[in-house]
Amino acid sequence: MRPDGCVRSCGARRGNDSAGSRSVTRRVAPDRVSPQRAAKRKGPVMAVMDAAAPKAVRGLPGATVLHVLPALAEAPAARAAVDTAVALLRSGARVIVAAEDGPLNSELQGLGGEWIRLVTETANPLALSRNARTLANLVSTERVDLVHAVGVGASRSAAALKKRAGVWLVHSYDATDLKRGYRDKSYSRALAAGDRVIVPSEYVADQVAARHQVPRDKLAVISRRIDGARFDPPAISPERAMVLRRGWKIARGQRVILMPGRIDPAKGQLTLVEAARILTNGGLRGVVFVLAGDNRQHFDYAKKIAAQAEAHGVAHLIRQIGVCPDMAGAYLATDFVAIPQIEPPAFPLAAAEAMAMARPVIASNVGALPEIVLAPPNVLESARTGWLAAPDDPVSLARAIADALSVEASAYGAICTRARRLANQFFTPARTAAAALSLYASLFEGRG
Repeated sequence: MRPDGCVRSCGARRGNDSAGSRSVTRRVAPDRVSPQRAAKRKGPVMAVMDAAAPKAVRGLPGATVLHVLPALAEAPAARAAVDTAVALLRSGARVIVAAEDGPLNSELQGLGGEWIRLVTETANPLALSRNARTLANLVSTERVDLVHAVGVGASRSAAALKKRAGVWLVHSYDATDLKRGYRDKSYSRALAAGDRVIVPSEYVADQVAARHQVPRDKLAVISRRIDGARFDPPAISPERAMVLRRGWKIARGQRVILMPGRIDPAKGQLTLVEAARILTNGGLRGVVFVLAGDNRQHFDYAKKIAAQAEAHGVAHLIRQIGVCPDMAGAYLATDFVAIPQIEPPAFPLAAAEAMAMARPVIASNVGALPEIVLAPPNVLESARTGWLAAPDDPVSLARAIADALSVEASAYGAICTRARRLANQFFTPARTAAAALSLYASLFEGRG
C-alpha cells in the first residue's frame, strides 16, 4: 500500500547485479514504552516493541519493501535486516535488498528475497548522487512502497527519495555517529527527510532529537536483537559451564561475577578492581571476578588492571581470560554479570545477552543501561532484574555488588526468571522483526 493509495500485486523479475541495475534477481522460494515503564504497569507494552510476530499484518501483503544497507555480511545490522525480510515475506510482502554481497545473500534469496548490488559506504558526493539515481530508478521500475535505509551512507543515498510521491522512508540510526565530535549536517538532513527514524534505546532517542533536531514523534525505539538460539539456557549443557569454571580456576563453592566486553578504559574494568578491593577490605570472601574480553586494542590498560589488582591485594580474585569463544557457556557459569560502564552505551548488548541467559546484571546507571537493567527506585522491588550503581564510582559499585550477593536464593531465582522473561519479550529476533513490521504497517495504514 503506497501513500497515494495504490495497491498492486508483484511478480518475479530478473536482471543483473551491477551497481546501476534497475532490475533485481529473485529466487522464488510509534514510539515505545520502555521495559522500565512496562514493569510499572500491566497490559501491552508498546505499539512497536511488544508486537507479536505477525501472521498477516494489515497493509503489508502485496507491498514491496526495499532495504538499503552496507553489505549482507554476518553483522548485526545485516542479520536484523534478513530477520525483517523473512517476516515480511511471510506476511505476503515482497522484499528487495540493495547492498554489497555477503554470506547472508544466499540465505536471503533462498527464502524468496531479492538482491541488487549497491555500494553505500561512501562519502563521495558523486557516488552518493549515483546511488540516489540508482535507488530512484529502482523505486520506479519495481514500484517500491517503502524504503528502509540502514547506515549513514544508505541514509544519505536514500534521502532524496522522500521527494517522490508515493514512497515511505524509514531510517535506522547508526549510533556510531554519537562518537563523532561534530554534527554531520548531511546525515541530519537525511534523517530529517525520513518518515521514521529507528533508534535502539530511549537514551539514543534523546541524543538524536538534540543532535540532529529530529522531532520526537518521528523517533521509534526498537531494541537490538540478540541471538535467541545461542543464548538459550535449556539448550546449553551444564558441562560447558563446568569446563569454563575449571579453566578459570574457580574453586568449589566460589561465586563468579563476570564482566564481558573488550578491555577498554570506557568499559570501567579499573572501577571493578577498586570495588573488589573495597569489598575484600570489608570482609567479602568466596567471590571471583572474571574479565572476558579482547585486550589487544588497550594492552597497556590491561597491564594497568593487573598491576592495580596486585597493588590492592586482590590479584588472586581477578581473572583476565581474554576473548571467550563460548559466551553463552560463560554466562551460564557465572552468578552475576557486571557492566560498570563509564561511557554511555547506545544499547548494552552484553546486558541483554546476560538477561537472556537468566543472569542478573549489576550495571552503571548510564546511557541505555537503566532502560533494561531494572532496579529501584526506577521500578518496584518486585520488578527488579538487577542493580544499578553510579558510573566511575567504586564505592557505589561495591555497594551494589554487596547488595546483589546478599540476596536470598528464592529472590535470586525470581530475579533470574524475570530477567529472562524481559529479554524474551524485547530482544529476540522474532520480536525485533515484528516491531519493524508493526512500524511499517502503521505507516501504510495512516497511523504514522
